[in-house]
Amino acid sequence: MTDSPHDNPTDPFDDDHDAEDMGEPSNPAEHSIQVNFGRPMPLFPLDQVALLPQQVLPMHIFEPRYRQMVENVLDTNGQFALATFEGDEWKDQYHARPPLKPAVCIAHIVQHEKLPDGRYNIIVQGICRARILRELPVRDRREPGEPGHGEPGVHYREAILEPVGIEQPQNQDEHQDLADVRSKLDDLLSTGPLLRMNIAGSLLDYVRNFEIPLTAVLELVAFSLVQPQTLRYRLLEEPAALERANLILHELDHLSRLITKAQTQHDAVAGDQLPKGCTWN
Repeated sequence: MTDSPHDNPTDPFDDDHDAEDMGEPSNPAEHSIQVNFGRPMPLFPLDQVALLPQQVLPMHIFEPRYRQMVENVLDTNGQFALATFEGDEWKDQYHARPPLKPAVCIAHIVQHEKLPDGRYNIIVQGICRARILRELPVRDRREPGEPGHGEPGVHYREAILEPVGIEQPQNQDEHQDLADVRSKLDDLLSTGPLLRMNIAGSLLDYVRNFEIPLTAVLELVAFSLVQPQTLRYRLLEEPAALERANLILHELDHLSRLITKAQTQHDAVAGDQLPKGCTWN
């Protein structure tokens, strides 16, 4: 059994999530966290994309190798990478080294609690996107300068990563395109079917807060509303903010159509106006 997002190992989305659960997007200029891409990064693989940048996620850590990982990263920079298994081989090879998809999200431990039996409850926040360049072989001994130097090596997986999606200065066209995205998000959340969602009001507040960069707003909308795992991974691996914005807008249009269809069916039931050929049992 794998360690997992707290209380829900198979689905990080549930009906009780709200804006406070997900965390407020931070301004990168105000909260700068450094990542050393020159050193090995611990890997925590899951069968789904459980974390996107800016997202806050509670996790329960009980496997011995990941307890060791948490203890080690707490002695250093508090960072590890949440990875995703490639295919279904992990189900039979979980305790070996099943293949991983290249895109990962670097997580920073913002709160932790060590339980008497050695398990951990932690809260992490996604920092940034990265890509696995190469995975490292198992180390029998820890290296000089590393906590516990000379002690037995690590039991979890490690890799050398490279950053993905480091924002470059935008030209005038890109700046205008992203400004248009903010306007479209405002329209979708304030006037369309998405307004029926409980979280729409909180998201709209972030969209209209121009002190929060649009890139951070996009991350918030993505982990709040985007549920299909294939799309979540596409958002994780995509380096360009404008491309991520287009993916998100397309998904919000899809959600709007689903909500409209559901409301139409609800109204039909309420009025006993059943679609031709259908019965409700």
